[in-house]
Amino acid sequence: MLFGIYPGGISGDDAGGLAVGPPDDPARISSALDLLQGRPDRPFLVRAYTRFDDATRLGEPHATATPADADRYATRGRSLDLVAQYQSTAGDVDGYCDFLRELVEQYGAVTSTLQVTEEPNFTSNPMLDGYYPAVHEAVVRGVSVVKERARELGYTHLRAGFNTTPLFGPATSFVADLTHRGGEGFIADLDYVGLDFFPDVFQPVAMPDLALAVEGLLRHHRDAVLAPAGLGHLPLHITEHGWPTGPHRPPHRQADIVETVVQVIAAQSEQLNLSGYTHFSLRDADSAKPGLFHRFGLTTDDYTPKPAFDSMKTLIERFSA
Repeated sequence: MLFGIYPGGISGDDAGGLAVGPPDDPARISSALDLLQGRPDRPFLVRAYTRFDDATRLGEPHATATPADADRYATRGRSLDLVAQYQSTAGDVDGYCDFLRELVEQYGAVTSTLQVTEEPNFTSNPMLDGYYPAVHEAVVRGVSVVKERARELGYTHLRAGFNTTPLFGPATSFVADLTHRGGEGFIADLDYVGLDFFPDVFQPVAMPDLALAVEGLLRHHRDAVLAPAGLGHLPLHITEHGWPTGPHRPPHRQADIVETVVQVIAAQSEQLNLSGYTHFSLRDADSAKPGLFHRFGLTTDDYTPKPAFDSMKTLIERFSA
């Protein structure tokens, strides 16, 4: 599998704000990435976020919001997993498409995956793109814009996709609605679909039930969400997964959950066409705070490893491409 990690600490919360803390330390990030990646020629993704909103100025370089200057980490065989968020209250899809073209021009040489929007199905949180008008159009047009500009520039390595959170009940039609809107051209330009999921974070799952719950969710997403939308042939990439430590959330359980989830993904990777796993995140936003969104890291905010850091290193060595 292809592994990756979001190497920052900043995290969005469920109230439309940000969990923040001490600033990133680029040298320690690089050292931690080296340790997780192992050998320098091993493919490895560095997840980074940038965004388009109504204040975005086109025609000039676009900085990554978090981590800052993310392309500095695209070394030793690593490449970016770049998330281009769409957060235009005016519904400016034309401007977003121009933004995407400029992202391909600026980052395409060091980017393996360019994710168009972040969780466009999630409508209640302004930190996530489903909150904003015309997001469906932004996904459909944006994917094809990315692929067109990548082809023009010869970036045949660059894959374009989008992601969602788990979809159940009437929400399972979200992806089918996109493919109905975009048609065969949209389907042809898609290289992968992403899934953000956080088992046992927002709804408790007993540890003995976790493996079956993860497998069941992945099968559901493949069979009930992607296949009916005409995307059953595409790879599914786990674009965000993590588990926060904190009060009543001990570090050893984080390690156990990471090991269980990754082992299930690896075991089902061929049958369910699971192409990779990206962890959220490398370090805590603020280890002094007890909040759920401040302590997702494999390390504390000063980069001291938690047990899950070594677990992840071992899993990457065992299952990576």
